[in-house]
Amino acid sequence: MLGIKKIFRIKQKGDKFISPFCFLVLCGIMFSACEQNKNKVGKAYTGPIETVNGVQVKYSEQGALKVLLKTPKQLRFQNEDKVFPDTVNIHFYDPTGTTVITRLRADSGRFDQRKNVYLVKGNVRVVKSETKEILTTTELNWSPETRKVFTDKFVTVKNMITKDVINGNGMDADQDFSHIKFRKGTFKMKFEEL
Repeated sequence: MLGIKKIFRIKQKGDKFISPFCFLVLCGIMFSACEQNKNKVGKAYTGPIETVNGVQVKYSEQGALKVLLKTPKQLRFQNEDKVFPDTVNIHFYDPTGTTVITRLRADSGRFDQRKNVYLVKGNVRVVKSETKEILTTTELNWSPETRKVFTDKFVTVKNMITKDVINGNGMDADQDFSHIKFRKGTFKMKFEEL
């Protein structure tokens, strides 16, 4: 009881000085507020950790350029995956590394670090310079390790000289598209009239 009477007397003295009791109450409130904020955990950041503009990625073997990838923008993520949100252009070179024999263009792409595979998507168009063939699909994968290009999607190959058309579901090819194997396909040939 004596303690409560003393507090009331301090309170009645006026507000020239903050009473020790009020000071302790304010400190307690501030410390409890800080304690609650300490337990709050924000959501982990999953966005890109690096953005690079004007990207050129070159792959070579024994000093000869084999593949050149160009894209306006690259985003790198925490797991080392890379995303190419803009147009992707890939040039495949001959064995000497001097002449482009195949050109690939796609709307976007990405690199999966875990699988070590590049994936291009959207209006994928491959032009083979020597044979004048055009391959179109919606998605292609390229493995630098196996030097193979593959897809499970629908593929069309048109020969611009003979006008022959090959359609298929799924395809496997060498990285320069010199040998293409369709998993399931049909072939349309234009015959000359006799």
